[in-house]
Amino acid sequence: MEHLISPERRYFTLTYVGSMIATLYSSLILSLVYYVASYFPGGAAGMQFFGSLAKKGCMSCFEGMNSMLGAWCIDFVSACVCTSLINALESTCSWAICLQSATHISSAVEAQVQALVSDVLSGALGCSIVIKESSPASRAPQSFQPLLKPRESLQPWQSSRWFPLIERRKFRSRASTSGRLPSKPFHIGFFPACQPKGCAPPPLPSILLLEKKLPGCGPIHHGVSVGGDRERCGGTWPTMAMRARFATSMDVFRVDPQLERYQKHLQHRWKAYEDAKTRLAKDFGGMDAFSRGFDTYGFTRERGCVVYREWCPSAKAVQLIGDFNGWNASWCERKEFGVWELKLADGADGRRAIPHASRVKVRVQKPDGAWVDRIPAWIAWATVEQGKMGAKYDGVVWDPPDDQRYRWQHSRPKKHRSPRIYESHVGMSSQEPKVATYREYAEQVLPRVKALGYNTIQLMAIMEHAYYASFGYHVTNPFAVSSRSGTPEDLKYLVDTAHGMGISVLMDVVHSHASRNTDDGIAGFDFGQKEEDNYFLLGEQGYHSLWDSKLYNFGNWEVRRYLLSNLRWWMEEYQFDGFRFDGITSMLYHHHGINVGFSGNYEEYFGMNTNLDACVYLMLANDMLHNLYPDCTTIAEDVSGMPTLCRPVHEGGLGFDYRLAMAIPDKWIQLLKHVRDENWSMLDIVTTLCNRRYTEKCIAYAESHDQALVGDKTMAMWLMDAEMYTGMSVFNEASPVVDRGLSLHKMIRMVTMAFGGDGYLTFMGNEFGHPEWIDFPREGNGWSHQHARRQYNLVDDPNLRYKFLNGWDRAMQELEDRYGFLSSSHQIISSHDEKDKVIIGERGELLFVFNFHISNSYMDYKVGVGEPGKWRLVLDSDAWDFGGHGRIPHDCDYFTQPEGVPGKAETNFNDRPCSLTLPLATRSVQVYARVPEENASVEPAVGPEP
Repeated sequence: MEHLISPERRYFTLTYVGSMIATLYSSLILSLVYYVASYFPGGAAGMQFFGSLAKKGCMSCFEGMNSMLGAWCIDFVSACVCTSLINALESTCSWAICLQSATHISSAVEAQVQALVSDVLSGALGCSIVIKESSPASRAPQSFQPLLKPRESLQPWQSSRWFPLIERRKFRSRASTSGRLPSKPFHIGFFPACQPKGCAPPPLPSILLLEKKLPGCGPIHHGVSVGGDRERCGGTWPTMAMRARFATSMDVFRVDPQLERYQKHLQHRWKAYEDAKTRLAKDFGGMDAFSRGFDTYGFTRERGCVVYREWCPSAKAVQLIGDFNGWNASWCERKEFGVWELKLADGADGRRAIPHASRVKVRVQKPDGAWVDRIPAWIAWATVEQGKMGAKYDGVVWDPPDDQRYRWQHSRPKKHRSPRIYESHVGMSSQEPKVATYREYAEQVLPRVKALGYNTIQLMAIMEHAYYASFGYHVTNPFAVSSRSGTPEDLKYLVDTAHGMGISVLMDVVHSHASRNTDDGIAGFDFGQKEEDNYFLLGEQGYHSLWDSKLYNFGNWEVRRYLLSNLRWWMEEYQFDGFRFDGITSMLYHHHGINVGFSGNYEEYFGMNTNLDACVYLMLANDMLHNLYPDCTTIAEDVSGMPTLCRPVHEGGLGFDYRLAMAIPDKWIQLLKHVRDENWSMLDIVTTLCNRRYTEKCIAYAESHDQALVGDKTMAMWLMDAEMYTGMSVFNEASPVVDRGLSLHKMIRMVTMAFGGDGYLTFMGNEFGHPEWIDFPREGNGWSHQHARRQYNLVDDPNLRYKFLNGWDRAMQELEDRYGFLSSSHQIISSHDEKDKVIIGERGELLFVFNFHISNSYMDYKVGVGEPGKWRLVLDSDAWDFGGHGRIPHDCDYFTQPEGVPGKAETNFNDRPCSLTLPLATRSVQVYARVPEENASVEPAVGPEP
């Protein structure tokens, strides 16, 4: 028992008897008072008044005992009081309740307390119990006010996302000071005894979580979390850290009740995350210090010296070689925890010991005694000797003098309500068959992005990769800017130029795996040593068989330092606005998604196949990014559809803002390749577009770079194929193939944007229907750049029909700018008619009407809408401006008719209370907006000037 109670409290046996007497006494008083209060005239007011008296008495008892007893006894007393209170309430009002215990409970005795209290509760109520632990900082008893309020009277900060509220299904009407209580659902909960604005953060109690099946309702499951956004709380607290401390991964159950079956798994994940945060604070100085490894490792400056540090615990000896010492050895000294260090003093004339742009390598003696040359793991730039076939990379010390450093001109843009992303590969962004530079992209491509109306660019292949044809995904040097397209200062110029245009810049970050290239990359530090001394896992778990790459050891603290610091490096040094995390599926599961088809069964997500270490790393990464950079955006590339992926970390989720809706482009390619147009299923399309998790945001896209890689081709090429070479001139009438291709290309993009997610993405060039496919220079194609470029000259030619597709893309962005439908939660598909091939839906303030029929147009097609009034056309894919046939009038207004009996949804038309009759042209989409009937001057349909 000595390890449970401090030395000055070792008279445990004597005080235990006293604690039991005090427990019974206080429990009896509290039960009696609450029992009487439940029948006291005034109902809730009486209950609150007498409850307050009883609570003060019990708290006085607790405070007296606290001078004698350890936290274990205090928590046990609290648990007994909870038992008595619940018994009293259950016997009178059919209430269940969640209470906080008075003080901190240590993990060492948690199981003992849980077993004792669980016996009492299970015998009395048939309840199950979980006791959650809080920080030692919360040892002092805290004052809470029990409140009994109708649901509608709660303030926004007192919502169910604050402290647990218990819904009462059946409440006996009793007189109160304000009259009889209405027969509506009520809530009871515990709220901080202060207002959310201008007060200290709330206390941090331990929490007693109960679940019980009440009469007349299903099982009630409750957890603890802190409320939504800071704006909803009306002040600046709670901070992310505070929310994370309160949460017990239970809010995700409120969002998705199916997760309750996997409560133990999710709580285990949460505990692993909390343990990691605790150790970060205890052993590493907190997240801020831990994630700034680049201030210590690699090449840094300290008091007139250049300092080089490398983590390589398995090395027998380490030397630094390079231009600065004529490629002769400078020996490093072994420090604690396997870190090697070298300090080189600057010259007497002030010249740096290792000049800027010096080539360097680290020479390592492996455990077997052999010497190998490697590139430093934290190197900021790496280059290869140009023109030399098979040349190996050298690390480059990038430390330019002040007059050569890039000076930032613009601040980061604010986070966009809905990202509209222009996915880009800088190297292949030129019209010419070559590798384009960062400055060329900034000066030639960014103006196009701005003109189109995209608010975000996503840059691929920024991290150095020795093999160009890997599309940037076989990363060799995670901290280094890809040298093919320029220097670190050139990349800063690109990012700054984008910020000056109001465009956010996301980076495609690859932490899921690394290139096996040992000569040029971080894989060179894997000598087969044990995992605790390695960046990578060993054996099959450390190798991705489909990608032929190495997999990080996410449970290793030095790997966590390396990867978290890597994220901060790109945010701090290059001012990126967020990340698209590549290959998340490979990280989430031990099977890496190889030969696994995900059906949506939750058993596939939560079990032994789940990689807990990777999940904890992603939680740490998202928590860090959103804490330090509130406007940061993170996007997950995950094909599995794991629940909680895009719920905040403080709720128990993994913390991403968005996931890529990867099923959508696959569906379009499948339809174009294998299904005739007349056999397209409207329900299949709608299901694919809308099949996303409630409250987890998605980025929708019709095609990205993946769909156009060699062996496949762009969507425009699938639609028009060889006729793209001969039939795109505006001087000739469009052939049926080209006419169909242009029409469907516009419709597919619009329906994807309208109903597919909360953001939108396109790969550069696809906005104007780029032909052919993507194929990087390689031995198999004679090292040609012919298909590793973007033919912007096609859209710049006014005599080619590519301009129509480009104009349509610009009109879609303008539509979102004007109406903000992507960020609207109002989305209803009211009809998907298989016979007529028509899809009708609402998103935000807009009505979208799609006619996919191969030949039928409709003059007066009845369409259900949710709002009565006058509707007007705001966008039409059949307009002449977009290469259409001009079959839809643009100068008409459409008025609704009421449908069915008001208040009876079953009598409405397609579940909508109003209807319109509209013209529908074959293979076209029209978008309508409701306008005030007295307003005669509303902007016409958006689009380019005729």
